[in-house]
Amino acid sequence: MPDAPSSVPYRRDRSRLREERRRRRRRGMWMGIAAAVIAVLVIGGAITAMVVANQGSGPAAAPSEAAEPEPIVFPDDEPAAEPGAEPCTTVSVLSSFENAEMVERLAEGYNAEPRDVDGSCVTVVAAKDKSGIAAEEAAVGFTETPEDERPVVWIPDARSWLGVAREGGGSANVPAEGTSIGSSDIVLAMPEPLAAAIGWDEEPPTWTDVFETADDAAVWTDLDHPEWGEFKLGKTSPVIASSGEAAMLASYGAAAGSLADLTAAEITDDEISDEVKQHELATSHYMATPEHFLWHARQSADAGGSAADFLSAVIVDEKSVWDYNRGITSRDGVTRIETDPPAEQLVPIYPSDGYYVADNPAVVLTGSWVDEGEAAAAEDFLRFTGTKEGQAIVREAGYRDLNGELDSEVEQVGALAESTDAGLPFPEQQVVVAMHEAFPEVRKRANVLFLLDVSGSMGDPIETGESKLEAAKQAVELSLDHFSAGDNVGLAAFSEVDAQALAPGEVSAVADIADTRDRFESALGGLKPIEWTPLYEAVDTFAKQQAEDYDRDRINAIVLLSDGRNETEAPSTSSQQMLDTLEELHHSTPVLVFTLAYGADADVDTLRAISGATGAHYYDATDPTEVDEVLGELVTSF
Repeated sequence: MPDAPSSVPYRRDRSRLREERRRRRRRGMWMGIAAAVIAVLVIGGAITAMVVANQGSGPAAAPSEAAEPEPIVFPDDEPAAEPGAEPCTTVSVLSSFENAEMVERLAEGYNAEPRDVDGSCVTVVAAKDKSGIAAEEAAVGFTETPEDERPVVWIPDARSWLGVAREGGGSANVPAEGTSIGSSDIVLAMPEPLAAAIGWDEEPPTWTDVFETADDAAVWTDLDHPEWGEFKLGKTSPVIASSGEAAMLASYGAAAGSLADLTAAEITDDEISDEVKQHELATSHYMATPEHFLWHARQSADAGGSAADFLSAVIVDEKSVWDYNRGITSRDGVTRIETDPPAEQLVPIYPSDGYYVADNPAVVLTGSWVDEGEAAAAEDFLRFTGTKEGQAIVREAGYRDLNGELDSEVEQVGALAESTDAGLPFPEQQVVVAMHEAFPEVRKRANVLFLLDVSGSMGDPIETGESKLEAAKQAVELSLDHFSAGDNVGLAAFSEVDAQALAPGEVSAVADIADTRDRFESALGGLKPIEWTPLYEAVDTFAKQQAEDYDRDRINAIVLLSDGRNETEAPSTSSQQMLDTLEELHHSTPVLVFTLAYGADADVDTLRAISGATGAHYYDATDPTEVDEVLGELVTSF
């Protein structure tokens, strides 16, 4: 490799070479994406369907076919003169975590005025869940929820989830198309100094550039910033979040030669799959929501002055960038933490070959639990979302309205593009479903140790009548279904008794779960509560052990489940010694320690400190009856 006179020319030379490789790989000609608008459907003078340009279900038009769309003129809201009769019709609206704030504000705006639908007043109630979880529930008709609590309206943050739910068996409950209420482009976000150093703030890369750069271990060293370590690309899980879906689809599109023309056949193509597998190796690990990544990025920036220690770039929606830059993060995706804006802002990068758009489609569900009155009231709520008042709420909540326009302050704080012309609708249902099915085979493989507390208190009963340990063992066994051939998974447990500082210790070595699952489950079934809780000793010991087997091409991790505080009979490792070990490993052979607080007596502060020191995430199962659900979410990090 020739020496470069400066980092920028070197970067640009490398970009041109990558672009040539990308062009040679292309299977078809990129024709560009032009704006299109779906006509406004007026029913009884009320707008019930509006879709922003580039978010329709049909194929994108070639430039020669496109006409400049006329902006939508949003009508005024028309509330009733007096509210209808009580009891009010309740419309339960289920959103994603990402768009929950917008939906909650729309519900508040609608409820603030008198409503009369078929003689009844109306109350809209907002709820939220992770996109992938909501799609699974919609597929089976929300059977785990009492009928009177099931949603009437579903607003996932991207239309892709409608197809996933229908493919999963929900076609009788979920309409094929929704009414977009606003949009957010899914972009590559980078800490400002990193974006400037690589030049992507001025010259946006292609997705091929992004994935090839992320796979280059020396990229920051070559750009005179060795202190930033390797390029760390953050992604959410595509089975949970829309940004994760968009990341995987962009990876397939880059490998196939076009994001806009990606097909299900290309997703199953062996050559393309091999390239996507290579892309995935640059992923640090997967998380459930964008907020998880950005919370850790802020913690890293506050502790060390830069988010670069945790991530180089993350694929998220524009709204999340705006939240981060104004000082709003969330540790769990539910509770929002508002602090001062970060000194180091995020820069949204809009890749030059296109990016997917989260179009927030609203559907009135058609399940048997939705009666005519609820459906009519739901349609009235959707009418409101497309009014002048509703679209103002959409903009104020950080989204683009149905004309693609942003609130000026949102645009400025988020450093968002005023207008975008390369946004792409998510692919058709069969393409998205094919990607979901392919993900287990192409995702980055895990090298993970389950580390279970087996102190005496794990024998305590919980509400279900079983012991805490028995419930935990069942949850661990269920979580194994997430892993597949090639994932190395092991099991260790810790307590202290007599002269044994860590008893019983490792009971199933970390190895390919396809070969060792029977041994793992047998060892798991044999675990019994013992006595003391040498938490610090266990984390220190097994983190070092995992680091000895560190593999850059795997997600190296420990899943720690503990129900108590560090208690030992004999002198043992201290809290500071443990944290020093984790910090040292983090800068050499990083092992992510995901922590799960189990039961009301768990040492939450220590478990958060352990996960935070490694760049992993803390999970809350202080209600022990929820351990299977919480652990199920945790393993989506792999």
